[in-house]
Amino acid sequence: MELVAQPTRPAPAARRAPRIRTVSDDLTALVAAASRGDETAWSSLVDRYAGLVWHVVRTFRLPDAVVEDAYQTTWLRLAEHLDRIRQPESLAGWLARTARNECLRAVRLAQREHLDDEVDPPAVEEPFGQPLEDAERDAALWDAFNTLPARCQRLLRLLLADPPIPYDTISELMDMPIGSIGPTRARCLQKLRATAGIRSLQEDR
Repeated sequence: MELVAQPTRPAPAARRAPRIRTVSDDLTALVAAASRGDETAWSSLVDRYAGLVWHVVRTFRLPDAVVEDAYQTTWLRLAEHLDRIRQPESLAGWLARTARNECLRAVRLAQREHLDDEVDPPAVEEPFGQPLEDAERDAALWDAFNTLPARCQRLLRLLLADPPIPYDTISELMDMPIGSIGPTRARCLQKLRATAGIRSLQEDR
């Protein structure tokens, strides 16, 4: 009796491990969507970097109306150049530099108007001693902050609020025992120090 060999089933192809999405992937997708007119993506970008832009424009201690104008103009510049952003991971630095340039433009304009009108210009204080690297460092720090879990971000924002928020209020807002605030803060800061952005800043020192 002749035995017929049974066909062997091919070994299943090795399954590739799913690619882990990174913060850079998400940012690239946001920039691409916003450049196509996606309002939700645009709002996400503004929410993500609003604190950074405010921080930069406020360091110049310009009048409130001028600060607001510099803030809004920075976002207008981004809207104008969004489709030309080739490296989304550098967006924070781009925003910081643009905000700084808008403030410097406001300072120069105020000085020119003072010469033309011979009246006292608005009180401005240009941080000439603050190098551009400071703004880029702040941008890297802000990017690292945005990689933290939402609960860590919220807690650190509350702890850094000015004027300070009492611990009992933070406890209520976070639904967290007062005794847990300190240890949780320490863990969140440890996560922040462990991010690639912060490690890179420490290596550059």
